Amino acid sequence: MKQNRTLLIQITLFVVTLITTTITGAEWIFGNSFFFGTNTMGWHELVQGLQYSIPFLGVLTIHEFGHYFVARKHKTDVTLPFYIPLWLGGLSSTFGTLGAFIRIKERIQSRVKYFDIGIAGPLAGFVAALFVLWYGFTHLPSLDYVFNLFPQLNQYGMEYGKFLETTPDYVSIKLGDSLLFKFFEDYIAVGDLPHPYLYTNYPIIFAGYLSLFFTALNLFPIGQLDGGHILYGLIGDRAFNIVSPILFTGFVFYAGLGLFKVDEFFVFDTDIVWKFALYIGFTYLCFSRISENLMTNLLITFSVIAIQLIFSYFYPTVEGYSGFLAFGLMIGRFLGIYHPPTYDKQPLTLERQILGWLALLIFILCFTPKPFTIIQNA
Repeated sequence: MKQNRTLLIQITLFVVTLITTTITGAEWIFGNSFFFGTNTMGWHELVQGLQYSIPFLGVLTIHEFGHYFVARKHKTDVTLPFYIPLWLGGLSSTFGTLGAFIRIKERIQSRVKYFDIGIAGPLAGFVAALFVLWYGFTHLPSLDYVFNLFPQLNQYGMEYGKFLETTPDYVSIKLGDSLLFKFFEDYIAVGDLPHPYLYTNYPIIFAGYLSLFFTALNLFPIGQLDGGHILYGLIGDRAFNIVSPILFTGFVFYAGLGLFKVDEFFVFDTDIVWKFALYIGFTYLCFSRISENLMTNLLITFSVIAIQLIFSYFYPTVEGYSGFLAFGLMIGRFLGIYHPPTYDKQPLTLERQILGWLALLIFILCFTPKPFTIIQNA
């Protein structure tokens, strides 16, 4: 009875997530909402959103079932995926989902099992993401696609990009350039590449980009992320529990770099003081479980912030990506920076070691330091 109820919840979540990602896909394509504004969308636009939801959820599903089938192969008690829908009614842009997860219902005691289950999802999802990107870049529509979406650009022809770059108050989101995404742009694309400000209007390519983005997030070699399981399998618990907090500290340092500049404090501003105080509290939450010693956590917090300020003073144009701060909080406060110990510490075979380092190479290829940049012309 309980299994049937769980299965019903999983199916319901999948259906709801399919709906929310389809709606979101339509909103990204057409730049309008279903409920707000003057140019609300209807069923025709909703169907177009499937061009985004099917490949994006397809990659996500392949990723999760990669974990699932390998876990079952190891006779590990595991659930089917739980999908997490997310749509804010068009009030703010989302991806339609926060992802999915499987729940392992027993404690894994083997370093090899952790490795196998952890690596299966990203590798499977990565292969699927490559196919999505290949299809998207080899089936680019003509420029008429852009002009049908935005008739006001038709008069500019091939020069429409200059209009996007110079029109006052124009707002868009520019995708980052991971090494792999750049490779597809430069060597795989067939046809007219969209202007960098319009990639979010190309649903298949956008779905492929997000697939790389989420693959990179999962492959971060920290804590209990997939990349954490992989690195743990490669170097063992003692080395991992030294490397992981160092990597995490560097990640949080980068995420908050440039948020505050030293010269902002030369003149007293209550607003800046409050924001800085909140940032200190937020950063402490990220580091609050890095050690059981309160003073150690406080020392790390204030050291990171101090170095950020010093770095920004000497290199004021260098900034991190504050969007990663939420991910840092999720890792530091909820997922954990360290890896659960295992009793079976059997080292990995050579084949597994090769796959492990390959997976970390995939992380480098998929990762972009600034995945999304809001463009707003003056």
